[in-house]
Amino acid sequence: MKSSWHWPQSHNDFVQKMLRRVRKGARVIYIPGNHDEFLRSYYGTHFGGVEVVEDAIHEGADGKRYLVIHGDIFDLVVQNARWLAHLGDKAYDFAIQLNRLVNAFRKLFGVPYWSLSQWAKQKVKNAVNYIGAFEQTLAGEAKRHGADGVICGHIHYATIRDENGIRYMNCGDWVESCTALVEHEDGRFEILTWTDPLRRSQPVPRVTAQAA
Repeated sequence: MKSSWHWPQSHNDFVQKMLRRVRKGARVIYIPGNHDEFLRSYYGTHFGGVEVVEDAIHEGADGKRYLVIHGDIFDLVVQNARWLAHLGDKAYDFAIQLNRLVNAFRKLFGVPYWSLSQWAKQKVKNAVNYIGAFEQTLAGEAKRHGADGVICGHIHYATIRDENGIRYMNCGDWVESCTALVEHEDGRFEILTWTDPLRRSQPVPRVTAQAA
């Protein structure tokens, strides 16, 4: 968000819809991460009714409590080696551009969308180990807060799973994977995938989460 400014009309439309929901009584919170950390100076501030907070506790429709947090504060690279994190951001930006080029060709031949970074995260051993450690750490943080689960982001890897009795839910990202986490009225959580019109959503089976 700091490195380049991109703000099309669709962004305005989204903000207007969110503010409209606030006016109708919905609680909307904004949790900054490592890509918009300058907003952390505004913790406790309301912008048009939107709260800027470090984390929050969400009480689900099923009565369970979920810690909502970005997750970057548990990334040792982001916290202790900022230059390496910056280098990683640049490498990721390059991968995004390459991924767009690859998918432009795939689209010409009628082949479905494919994510380079998601493939790498699933295949490269170090990435798999990193994701596993991140999930365990966030589940532990949820337990420390007395929550039944955690909702987070940061690593751009959408999933819903059970981690030692704690429901771990990662929304993924809206840059490449184009995934979002939604909650249904009956308490079910689901990952929605926008990039594939034939696979708009990934249904997730219920997993019993034990109270911490």
